[in-house]
Amino acid sequence: MTLLVDTSVWSLAFRRDAPPDDARVRALRDALGGGEAVASTGLILTEVLRGALPPGVRDVIRERFSYLDLVEPTFSDYEQAAAIANACRGHGVQLGTVDAVIAQLAISRELTLLSADRDFEHAARFLPLQLWSAAS
Repeated sequence: MTLLVDTSVWSLAFRRDAPPDDARVRALRDALGGGEAVASTGLILTEVLRGALPPGVRDVIRERFSYLDLVEPTFSDYEQAAAIANACRGHGVQLGTVDAVIAQLAISRELTLLSADRDFEHAARFLPLQLWSAAS
């Protein structure tokens, strides 16, 4: 299983006051420490770097992300992301543009999405989106 780790989990992992028992952060640390495949995309890196970060943390983030498998959207992925967002809206679920692209990358690359964002849980009811769970 390859994890596509969403911004919400990276934000928890880099917080100084993050709960040490958060299962998603633990899953990320276990994957990184155990040599499992962890993927990201430029959109997630951009979101993480936009956050309020203590001095020096941006360099740590850049360095850590440089070791990850990088998946980047194609033209088709952007088209499919729009279809995903529209399908979700048709079911009463609002999925933002960036989240729709992340969902499309996870679906098309058969990645397991590790996220703390409940929008993905709602979207997964209508999409073939594989979400990480503690039972995984």
